[in-house]
Amino acid sequence: ERALAQRVTALNRFLDDLYAGEQAALNDAIVPRWLVNSSDGFVRNAFGIEVPFGARCMIAGIDLVRGSDGSYAVLEDNLRNPSGISYVIENRATMAKAFPRLFNDHTVRPVDQYGQLLRSTLEDVAPPSAGDDPNIVILTPGMYNSAYFEHAFLARAMGVELVEGRDLIVDDQVVYARTVGGLSPVDVIYRRIDDEFLDPVSFRPDSTLGVAGLLAAARAGTVTLCNALGNGVADDKAFYPYVPDLIRYYLSEEPMLANVDTYVMWDDDQRRACLERLDQLVIKPVAESGGHGIVIGPHATDEELDGARRQIEADHRGWIVQELVQLSSLPSLADATLAPRHLDLRPFVLTGERTR
Repeated sequence: ERALAQRVTALNRFLDDLYAGEQAALNDAIVPRWLVNSSDGFVRNAFGIEVPFGARCMIAGIDLVRGSDGSYAVLEDNLRNPSGISYVIENRATMAKAFPRLFNDHTVRPVDQYGQLLRSTLEDVAPPSAGDDPNIVILTPGMYNSAYFEHAFLARAMGVELVEGRDLIVDDQVVYARTVGGLSPVDVIYRRIDDEFLDPVSFRPDSTLGVAGLLAAARAGTVTLCNALGNGVADDKAFYPYVPDLIRYYLSEEPMLANVDTYVMWDDDQRRACLERLDQLVIKPVAESGGHGIVIGPHATDEELDGARRQIEADHRGWIVQELVQLSSLPSLADATLAPRHLDLRPFVLTGERTR
């Protein structure tokens, strides 16, 4: 818990320094400037937008793995729109009904308070104009989105409105929700829409998911976006190897959680060494998520390894390579029998006035 708070605090410090500060970590070469500028998640439109408490990442999902020696390591950071918490809560409620003795006989920490924790976090980061009772909404792409169940679930858990882009309007740099009683000012938007679709004026003009003028309202400080714009630069997999150094730089502390050993392909020596033993390593594209594009060397065919080798040689910036970690496993139901399945763990870290 302390280690996760440490990591997310350092990432927030970096993001706030990058977009609203002096870019100290870039100036001091803790992170290469070219790497940040070339990231798909780097959003120049986010410059100068202030966020209360510097909490640009209010909701983080930090993926952990446990190796064969029992120690935990960070597999990757998810700082844009991490999902999955609703399934945790729903599964727990179902298990508590189906296996009540498990919970009576063991000290299982509860998860059903997440909705209250999330609402408290979003209230923390509301703009000063919101007063003591900020109006919070969840902005969803709509019912055909694969995570729509979670959007609706969290709206119910927090007791807030679930809205689509067409339900909001910006007038004089203030966001309003259309209601049966007229326009109602909105103070915090928990948006489940990617940066490029958020505002057709500032980003993609063909987007029908966002709200025209939303970025101007955020810049004026009348509304807080959760998570903030541009967080994707810090969950770019090519950025991941630099996080331990950022913890040392911003917090003057040693990282409590290690990274998985990672090699960057723009370094000639690291690339040559990895290409010689690619069949022993894990190859990852830096801009993908959800496991897409990953090649696990020991389980890959010669054709897959040759393809990965060609892609690495063609785009050094676009790939990282990691040591294979023997992950812990969980008994899972597969074809009517129990079988071990490897897993990682996604804790959710909420940051407002404090980190929980």
